[in-house]
Amino acid sequence: MATISLCMIVKNEEAVLARCLESVRDVVDEIVILDTGSTDRTREIAEQYTDRIYNFPWVDDFSAARNASFAKARMDYVFWLDADDVLPEETRQGLLAWKQTLDADVVMMRYHVAFDAEGTPTFSYYRERLLRRSNGYRWQGAVHEAISVWGNIVYSQLAVEHRKLGPGEPGRNLRIFERLLREGTPLEPRMQFYYARELRYAGRFQEAQKRFEQFLQDPAGWVENRIDACSQLSACRLQQGDWEGALQALTQSFCYDLPRAEICCEIGRLYFDRQDWHRAIFWYNLATTRPRDDRTGGFIQPDCYDFIPYLQLCVCYDRLGEWEKAKEYHQLSAHLKPHDPAVLHNDRYFQKQ
Repeated sequence: MATISLCMIVKNEEAVLARCLESVRDVVDEIVILDTGSTDRTREIAEQYTDRIYNFPWVDDFSAARNASFAKARMDYVFWLDADDVLPEETRQGLLAWKQTLDADVVMMRYHVAFDAEGTPTFSYYRERLLRRSNGYRWQGAVHEAISVWGNIVYSQLAVEHRKLGPGEPGRNLRIFERLLREGTPLEPRMQFYYARELRYAGRFQEAQKRFEQFLQDPAGWVENRIDACSQLSACRLQQGDWEGALQALTQSFCYDLPRAEICCEIGRLYFDRQDWHRAIFWYNLATTRPRDDRTGGFIQPDCYDFIPYLQLCVCYDRLGEWEKAKEYHQLSAHLKPHDPAVLHNDRYFQKQ
């Protein structure tokens, strides 16, 4: 039977740490925690679950901390979580079963990071979650860190849920990127992409636009990052009043792959906001036909493949006076999420009709 080390880095996580460790304690064979400078009850809570707690001075480098935590592991496999992650019961039972026969080098697991009001994931992607310790995998990147994996890689439908209770440290990631730049550290394509994202989140749209454009000119960028960069670039241009530039950025994504439902919905929204109902209908309809490939490793918004386009098609056909078609798409959206506020609003609207 395979054994598992849970390796975590934490700082001031008293609000969520016990919840995380309770969800995983019976699955793993040891728990290793690196505290990067907590001033609250984090260490006291951690001591209820493990005696393998280490201090690690924070140096604005997530990979350095995660690699240090991995170096403390002693079991066959290393498993990592953030303090505001939780294992749902299905994942707990699945991992316990996997331990009986596990022989992969890497297990990629779903990471659900956003949810609707009923707890259904609305944004998810795969992460390298369970790794054979003897292979010596290393984290790379001071922020938005990742591992370049190799060997026998298995994709699992088991998921980790990211359940934040509040915002993280504001400006931390952007601060780390800008320190690296001041120090003359070159940013490889993946880091260029994430730096541009941080600039956009900070409201620095012109700078973000320039960085996304530079990233897209580099052929070394990962295709999934390139597709997302097109979406991000579109948002930056739209913020600055460049509607045509926003549309051009989205269509540029077709250079890298067939249209994704997420991109189709964004194009549909551009036309929807202009009340160009026919063109909006075309793109929302196209979104419903796109196959969903979770194994690309890219960011997936499941609602873009059915629920969102159904909602929008309902409105488009209503605006065109085609009420039977509008009702048809309302019923499709209601079948998926009968208690969603938008669906309930449309229920009342059609009852009045």
